[in-house]
Amino acid sequence: MTTVPTEAAAAAGRTTLREVLPVFPSGRALPARGLLRLPGVYRPQADTCLLASAVRRSGVPAGARALDLCAGTGALALTLARAGAASVLAVDRSRRALLSAGLNAGLRGLPVRVRRGDLLAAAAGGPYDVVVANPPYVPCPPSAGPADRRVDAGPDGRSVLDPLCEGAGALVAPGGFLLLVQSTMADVDRSAALLAAGGLRPRVVARAAVPFGPVLSGRTDFLEQRGFVAPQQREEELVVLRADR
Repeated sequence: MTTVPTEAAAAAGRTTLREVLPVFPSGRALPARGLLRLPGVYRPQADTCLLASAVRRSGVPAGARALDLCAGTGALALTLARAGAASVLAVDRSRRALLSAGLNAGLRGLPVRVRRGDLLAAAAGGPYDVVVANPPYVPCPPSAGPADRRVDAGPDGRSVLDPLCEGAGALVAPGGFLLLVQSTMADVDRSAALLAAGGLRPRVVARAAVPFGPVLSGRTDFLEQRGFVAPQQREEELVVLRADR
């Protein structure tokens, strides 16, 4: 099994949720302040905030070309632009997400363009100096009915992560890097192995322990039966992988 290298920030221990975002007393993440979000668009949550924090610490080169894949409201695209990227492409399959992202960037005068599609649409505009991705990664019971494309990612949580990690090498320019957030339930070692096979050097740069939200709380029996969590575990660990070319 691949063991993912960690930087000091991760090796020193898990980041607490309170270090990366404000929380309600219940532990639920506050939504991002001031962002427009049309109905059905993924609400920025703990994973968004953890990844945004990693972006701000990553050293985005001034004038970088950047990509926000699975953009949602564009929260991460805005973070990239504010961190120094000269141009940011926000890619999502949802028209409502792209409208939200475009409006949020336009209202702030930030250099963000939007494009509807998936990995192929993103690759058409690449390669990029910086790529960020907050894809769906939640394991989903096979009989759960129509999947929620914002979060559900098949029985093992890998239906989006696998093609993304396999294709990431083509997205990242020489000297560039990818920042990817996911849950440890969706096999971080597999992500690292696929990224390495594509010519990238992955390592963990951030972690955070997060109380279960409504989605995970509604499928605890499935998660326990499949071994994704221990009995009575009601907290997941989020990880940010950085993969350099």
